[in-house]
Amino acid sequence: MASPKNMIVAQSGGPSPVINNSLRGLVETARDLPEIGTIYAGWHGIEGVLKEELLNLSGQSPEEIALLRVTPAAGSVGTCRYKLKEHQNEDFDRIVEVFKAHNIGYFCYIGGNDSMDTANKVAQMATERGVDVVGIGVPKTIDNDVGDSEFKLIDHTPGYGSTARYWMSMVQMANEENRGSCPADPVLVLQAMGRKIGFIPAAARLADPQRKIPMQIYLAENPISMDQIHTQINDQLKKDGRLIVVVSEGLSLGDIGETKDSFGHTQFSSSQLTVAQLLVNELNKRGLAVKGAARANVPGTDQRHNIAYASTVDLDEAYGAGQKAALLAAAGESGFMSTILRAEGPGYNVRYDKVPLPEVANSERTFPKNWISADGMDVTDDFIKYCKPLVGNDWPSIPMINGRIRFAQLQPLFSDQKLPKYVPQADR
Repeated sequence: MASPKNMIVAQSGGPSPVINNSLRGLVETARDLPEIGTIYAGWHGIEGVLKEELLNLSGQSPEEIALLRVTPAAGSVGTCRYKLKEHQNEDFDRIVEVFKAHNIGYFCYIGGNDSMDTANKVAQMATERGVDVVGIGVPKTIDNDVGDSEFKLIDHTPGYGSTARYWMSMVQMANEENRGSCPADPVLVLQAMGRKIGFIPAAARLADPQRKIPMQIYLAENPISMDQIHTQINDQLKKDGRLIVVVSEGLSLGDIGETKDSFGHTQFSSSQLTVAQLLVNELNKRGLAVKGAARANVPGTDQRHNIAYASTVDLDEAYGAGQKAALLAAAGESGFMSTILRAEGPGYNVRYDKVPLPEVANSERTFPKNWISADGMDVTDDFIKYCKPLVGNDWPSIPMINGRIRFAQLQPLFSDQKLPKYVPQADR
């Protein structure tokens, strides 16, 4: 048998409550595979690879690696929003140099559709340049927008179930607020993450599957004018006297002064105005059908790093996706992403498989139109049936010391740098 080669695993894009459990699944599986030697993390994603900043994960305490299960977001190994572009030949040359300098035979990238594009480019580059490196993708995004709209490539992405559970809980609590304060504040507008796709705001319906709460849900992919939404809100206020309105951050109701990241995606939490505040301002300006004012509640990145609301189902599946990626790497299955597919039959079960990276790189799933209610203000029972198993039924078990959460604490065990300093092309 050939001598084992080393592995680099890295993360990209926005984090999630369970991203580190994919990392843990990868590390705990890979360290027991004879084909794989030392496991490194690219510190802050592909940028860490380019800068030759490689954190030794094999040298970390197994107890700390295990604690990655309940350590949210990406603080342990970092993430980035750096896009490898076709013309950046110096970046690709540098990646090859780093791989050769550190005997890298496996590269695993955890992230969303843009990250799968990076994983795909690295896998293709290795093939084209005759470099013996296996490139593997590991799915991650709270938006649930990776893959196809028929759910044949992937049923759902790790991270979505936890954010859906967060919104299910937030709406339950917001309803208590709205019930109590409605004489003065009859309308409470909640804004959910999700850019162009409505899976996150749709999860608000899980808080009230019997549809007893006065609530309207507006998805970004279902356009509506300010005149229409004002009329619909007032119509329901006349009937119920109060209302919770859930909107996608990407719902187009007017100019919010958008800012964009390096991938060209709108950063709604960095823009000058939120959609929720824009709507609240207009509602209060135009007037409500009952006395009182509209108010806004706009959770920010808490939606993607709150481990207390994480789904235990999501945690387990994130681990399984990482585990599958390690097995694909060891088997030499370059150019694939590990995936989660829903098993047929009664009850909820999943299986882990693989899909070609070119099919998911830069993919963009759309929210099924038949899951949007006919009046455009809600989602259907078919969506509830799809989403309910993903949020689980239990709270995660989170270790505490002196009242504080005990997160993983990885040691700064970086490999020796063997190459000259390098500034990534896009940063020059």
